[in-house]
Amino acid sequence: MPYCISLVSNKDLILSVITSLFNNETCLRRQCSELLSFSINLIYDQWFCCSELSHQPTQEKRFKIFLCGLCLCVTVYMYQIVLFSDKPKPMETTKIDSFDRASELKAFDETKTGVKGLVDAGISQIPRIFHHSSLNLATPKPLSSDLLHLTTIPTIDLGGRVFEDAIKRKHAIEGVKDAAEKWGFFQVINHGVSLDLLEKMKDGVRGFHEQSPEVKKQFYGRDFTREFLYSSNFDLYSSPAANWRDTFSCNIAPDPPKPQNLPEICRDVMLEYSQQVINLGEFLFELLSEALGLNPNHLNDIDCSKGLLMLSHYYPPCPEPELTLGTSPHSDNSFLTVLLTDQIEGLQVHREGYWFDVPPVPGALVINIGDFLQLITNDKFISLEHRVLANRATRARVSVACFFSTGVRPNPRMYGPIKELVSEEDPPKYRETTIKDYSTYFNAKGLDGTSALLHFKI
Repeated sequence: MPYCISLVSNKDLILSVITSLFNNETCLRRQCSELLSFSINLIYDQWFCCSELSHQPTQEKRFKIFLCGLCLCVTVYMYQIVLFSDKPKPMETTKIDSFDRASELKAFDETKTGVKGLVDAGISQIPRIFHHSSLNLATPKPLSSDLLHLTTIPTIDLGGRVFEDAIKRKHAIEGVKDAAEKWGFFQVINHGVSLDLLEKMKDGVRGFHEQSPEVKKQFYGRDFTREFLYSSNFDLYSSPAANWRDTFSCNIAPDPPKPQNLPEICRDVMLEYSQQVINLGEFLFELLSEALGLNPNHLNDIDCSKGLLMLSHYYPPCPEPELTLGTSPHSDNSFLTVLLTDQIEGLQVHREGYWFDVPPVPGALVINIGDFLQLITNDKFISLEHRVLANRATRARVSVACFFSTGVRPNPRMYGPIKELVSEEDPPKYRETTIKDYSTYFNAKGLDGTSALLHFKI
């Protein structure tokens, strides 16, 4: 490059590279190469020519050298973006990656052995289909000073569902109201479900997932209208990345499953536990109704407790937990969710930009507000985003999530904000919809980190 080249004549090149930094243009790689060549040649001309002439660089030349050095720094940074960005690069690469991903997804699904099958095979590296974006896996930022008083979701004592007096009941309702408005999550103790039954239910889930693959395969599939279904990742083909877990699901209510269609290893405990959850749910809907200033029977009368779907999750130990998740960030498409977990940590709740751990409380059940309840309460109660980290323990983590919802099953009832909860000052924020339509949209969208509620906003 001749000595007479000026920075002014190359301003368009420099500006185009800086613009590409923010616009992610496909010509970024070529522009970086041109800027790198320009910078190196200009530094050579300005510095070494001065050396040969045995005099110090002028102030103008020093400035040019400084600016070239800056260009080099920008160029190196640009190359890092080009080489290490998670975003697709040229169209050809996108097509190849997409084809490879589809093939890997299909191959994994056709094994019918799920994530546990990979672990049993002794893998030391997880397949690419489980790799999540680095943004989803970033180390949580420390709490700001004004939120240091927040530690985790509250725990509420339900007094065995039989309150000795009105004051204790009022105290429980106030606790539920505060948790539903601020967290959307709370744990309950003395909930009326025997601790022995909780342990048997967890043992049943573990027993199913750890039995012979040949026995499990007969239940494997992707027809989510079946009474009982074993699968891995309901949104396997639609989500950005697969999660490190397997699941069996069962539609419990309003139409109970036929016992002969359930696996023998967990049949009896599933039926017994689910009935106890229904009873607990009806009680919780009473407290939630009163917390809203409504008649205690209001939420039960509009069929919030009519349907129940049970999902029993199995999170095998993960050889590379820093690369994936057990469950992607999401909110629940239910009125209410009752969650039974073991003592292995992993659940986190997202509030005000921070992820809060939910440490297991022995004998407790985790309760969370679902999207439907946020919709019909017109945002009085909130359905918060939550996730499960990949299992770092040496033993598999199990959990049982019971969702009060009729899901994709036929249910013509329309739901919108409850009229007693809206006013001229606080008009309806959501349009009416059926549970089936909402669930269909939720399932098609998958766990992509966005709320399905946004689709139904007015």
